[in-house]
Amino acid sequence: MTSGSRKKRKPAFATYPSRTPTQRETAHYFGYVYFRQVKDSSMKRGYFQKSLVLVSRLPYVNLFQSLLQLIAPEYFDKLEPCLEAVCNEIDQWPGPAPGQTLNLPVMGVVIQVRIPSRVDKPGSSPVKQFNQENLLPAPLVLPTVHELDLFRCFQPLLIHIQMLWELMLLGEPVVVMAPSPTVSSEIVLALTSCLAPLKYCCDYRPYFTIHDSEFREYTTRTQAPPNIVVGVTNPFFIKTLQHWPHILRVGELKMSGDLPKQVKVKKLAKLKTLDTKPGIYTSYKTFLHKDKTLIKRLLKGIQRKRPSEVQSALLRRHLLELTQSFIIPLEHYIASLMPLQRAITPWKNPPQIRPFRQEDFMKTLEHAGPQLTCVLKGDWLGLYRRFFKSPNFDGWYRQRHKEMTQKLEALHLEAICEANIVAWMKDKSEVEIVDLVLKLREKLVRARCHHLPVKEETLQRVGLYIETIIGSLPEDLQTVLHHP
Repeated sequence: MTSGSRKKRKPAFATYPSRTPTQRETAHYFGYVYFRQVKDSSMKRGYFQKSLVLVSRLPYVNLFQSLLQLIAPEYFDKLEPCLEAVCNEIDQWPGPAPGQTLNLPVMGVVIQVRIPSRVDKPGSSPVKQFNQENLLPAPLVLPTVHELDLFRCFQPLLIHIQMLWELMLLGEPVVVMAPSPTVSSEIVLALTSCLAPLKYCCDYRPYFTIHDSEFREYTTRTQAPPNIVVGVTNPFFIKTLQHWPHILRVGELKMSGDLPKQVKVKKLAKLKTLDTKPGIYTSYKTFLHKDKTLIKRLLKGIQRKRPSEVQSALLRRHLLELTQSFIIPLEHYIASLMPLQRAITPWKNPPQIRPFRQEDFMKTLEHAGPQLTCVLKGDWLGLYRRFFKSPNFDGWYRQRHKEMTQKLEALHLEAICEANIVAWMKDKSEVEIVDLVLKLREKLVRARCHHLPVKEETLQRVGLYIETIIGSLPEDLQTVLHHP
C-alpha cells in the first residue's frame, strides 16, 4: 500500500493488550474494504472498479470502516501520495489502551474513539463514558469502535432472535445469503457478536466466494459442514450449500418507520430455485420459548420513532442478559472445582483442579440454574447438553481452566514467599536445595512470561529468596548457579 521508501516502523496500533473484550486475532486478519464502481465505456466491462483494503488483526469494524470512508475517495483521486501521507499519520497514533479515549488525526479530521475495557459495565453506552473525560471536542466521534447496529442488522429477523442466539451458542453451521458483501458481512458479524460476553469460538467468514481456498471443503457432501458462519452473495451457493442445516436468506437492510417484514422459518427442501424468497431455511426446533416482551418493546420503540442506536442497545441488553443467565451456573460450578487455598503448601506442587463432570453440573441446575435470573421457559437442560458438544463450550472451558491454573500458580508463589525458607533448608541436602533454586527460577520466568496475577513485590521476594538460598551453598555451586 505504500512505497518502498517509507521507513519500516512498527506502528502503535500494531501492539495490542489482552485486557480488553475486543482482543486482537492471533490466527486471522480482518479485511476492511471500500469498493468503488463507476461507469466507464472505455473499460472492457463498462465500469471502472477498484477497492482499497485495510488489513488488521483488530476487530475494530466501526473505526476502520469510518477511516476508509475518509481515505478511499481521496486515494482514488490522488493515488500513492495520499496513502503515503495517511500511513505516516497512522504511524503516530497512540496504542489502543483499554478504557482510554483516543483522538486520532487523519487527513485534517480527528476521529475520537474509546477503547473498550474488561472493567466496563456490560451493556453500558460508551458515549456516556466520553462525557466523563476532559477531551477536546472532535469533528468525528464514534460511539463504539467495534459494535454494529444490531437492530438494523436483525430488523427482518427480530421475531427469530431467540433461534439465532441458540444457533450461535451451539456453534451450528450457518449460511447467510445476502444481496451484497456489505449486508453479508454485517449480518455475520452481528450473529457472532450475539453471545457477548461469551466468546464465539467457531470460525466465521463475513464474505465468502467461490475463489476461497476452502470452497471445496465447504461444498462437499461427503462430510458434515464445519462449525462456521459463512456469508455469501453468489446465487450459485443456493445449489452448492443446500446440504447445510441452517440457511438464512435476507434482502437489503432498509430502515423504515414500520416493523420490517419478518422472514419466515421454512423447510430446507424449499431452497431449490434461484429466486428463493427471504427466510430461515432450517428444521431446527428451539430449546427455549420466544421472548414476546422483547418484541413488544421493540415494536413500541418503532411506533415512538425511537433512534436505532437505542433499539440496538435494548436488543444487545436482552442478548447479554440471556447469555449471562446461561453462563452464570457454569461459572459457579467451575469455581467450585478450584482447590481450597489452605490446601496450597509452599514445598509441594499445587493441588490439581477437579475435573468438570457434566452430570454433576446438571444436578446443580435445579437450585442454581438460569431460571433464577431469566424468565424464559423451555428445555434448559437440553440446551446445556447440546452446548457441551460445541466448540464454544470447549473454548470457554479451556480459557477458564487456564485462568484457574494461573491463579493456583500465583497462590503457590505467595505461599512460598510467606514460608520460612531458612528453617526449611536446615535438614535438606545440597541436591534438594539446588532443585528448589531451579524450580523457583522456572516459576519466576513463567510468572513474567505468562503475566500471572502476581504482585511485582511477590516476584521480587521470590528473587531475593533465590539469592538467599544460593548464598547458603558452597562457592563452587554458587558459581554454577549464578552462571547457568
